[in-house]
Amino acid sequence: MVKAQETPNPAPIVETGKVSKWLNENGFEHGFLGLDASGVEMLMVDRDFLVPISTALYAYGFNCLQCQGGYDSGPGQDLVSFYHLIKIADNVDRPEEVRVKVSLPRENPSVPTVYWIWKSADWQERETYDMYGIVYEGHPNLTRILMPEDWVGYPLRKDYISPDFYELQDAY
Repeated sequence: MVKAQETPNPAPIVETGKVSKWLNENGFEHGFLGLDASGVEMLMVDRDFLVPISTALYAYGFNCLQCQGGYDSGPGQDLVSFYHLIKIADNVDRPEEVRVKVSLPRENPSVPTVYWIWKSADWQERETYDMYGIVYEGHPNLTRILMPEDWVGYPLRKDYISPDFYELQDAY
C-alpha cells in the first residue's frame, strides 16, 4: 500500500501589529519585524524616516522613550540603533510598547537624533555613540560619556581590537 504524501503545514501568517497598521494607514513606510518574546511589536525604519515616524509615534501617544541603545550585528555587518517606546497613561495595567530599529552601515553609522522629541535620549544616545560609534546628527552634546575623550575606537563593536597595554593609575 502506498501512502499519500502529506503536505507540510504552511507557515502561520503573521499579522502586523496595531502600531504597524496605524503607520501603514497614515503613509509611513517601515518594515514589520514581528513580535519579540514579550509580545512587543518591532519595526524596522529607514534612517531618513526615523524623525517623521518618531514624531508620528509621539503624536500617537508614545510619550516615553524607555530605552535607546545599539548593537553590532557582527563583523562586517550593520550596526543597529534601537528605540523602545511606551505609552504612559493613567489606569493602565500594562502600557503599550513598540521597538523601532534603524540599521546603519558600519562605515558611516549616522542617524538623526530623537532628542528633540524625547529628552531622555540625551545620555542614551551619547552612550551608544561612545560604545558603537553611531553618530546622532543634531544632538546638542554628542561627546563621550563612559570612555575618556582621547579613547580610540568603540569598545562594544564586535571587530574592536583592544589596546595591547593598559595604563595603570597610581593607587596612592
